[in-house]
Amino acid sequence: MDLGRRWYDKDPILSKAMKILETTEDKLQLKVAINLIKIIIEHNIETDTYRSVDDLLSAVEEGRCEKGNERWYDLDMTIRTAIQMLEKCPDDMQNKIAREVADLIREKVRDSYERALPEEDEVLE
Repeated sequence: MDLGRRWYDKDPILSKAMKILETTEDKLQLKVAINLIKIIIEHNIETDTYRSVDDLLSAVEEGRCEKGNERWYDLDMTIRTAIQMLEKCPDDMQNKIAREVADLIREKVRDSYERALPEEDEVLE
């Protein structure tokens, strides 16, 4: 495996979703992160990957970077937690979640874009 690649680049859908997420506004990143945490918890309940909340939190803590070496998602604790949780998921679960994340990002970006557009009546005035 190429050492220059990020862990999420092994899945093309997840890689694309992460690139889009990285470039979205902070508020949207936070919304996606919260939904991502919910999705991961639901999948972990189904597969019984973690036995307790403590197991889940310790898995997230294991992946923390030292201060000064932060990745784009380390700047906000909620976003970092969501991405770390995703990284700790097994590959097959990451693949399933990647599709849900891509759909979620697409939906959130579309919703924020539509809210930013003026109403048809406003354009005609």
